[in-house]
Amino acid sequence: MSTTRKRVYGYLAEFGSASALYKAAEKVRDAGFRKWDCHTPYPVHGLDAAMGMKRSILPWFVFFGGMLGTATGFGLAYITQVEIYPTVVQAKPANIFTVPAFFPIMFELTILFSGFTTLFGLLALMKLPRLNHPLFASRQFHRATDDAFFIAVEARDPKFSPDGTRQFLEDIGGKSIELVEEED
Repeated sequence: MSTTRKRVYGYLAEFGSASALYKAAEKVRDAGFRKWDCHTPYPVHGLDAAMGMKRSILPWFVFFGGMLGTATGFGLAYITQVEIYPTVVQAKPANIFTVPAFFPIMFELTILFSGFTTLFGLLALMKLPRLNHPLFASRQFHRATDDAFFIAVEARDPKFSPDGTRQFLEDIGGKSIELVEEED
């Protein structure tokens, strides 16, 4: 006997083709749902726009991560080579005007910090690591990588209602609508 409790994750609806999914995505977007996603076996051109997806903020994370790397590189080189241990090479002064000598470390730390920001920003935005997704428990979801097109509406969505959302998915052409549960 299992003692695990289950809670509703949401509804999963299948659509017959990519064009049917595209039109349904526009209707779900227009209905005002926020927590939902489309699953297709291949990329569908324009589906992001049909879903009303905004541009990712990941490039901003990478930009500011790179700028932090540049500032760290400059600070590290300036403090060590000008302030703490002034290094006079071939009678050249050690001051703020020797910045070109700092460029290699500034460049390397810019790339390093940008890479780390990309990795950790992507993981945070995707809410990873997650060992298992509730949709993997669906009887039909394994076809999403083969020949089926799905829309999943999460129960966390403010507009979600058990009966209303199911009826809405049926009205926009969804077939094989399945209530997906996850372990609590």
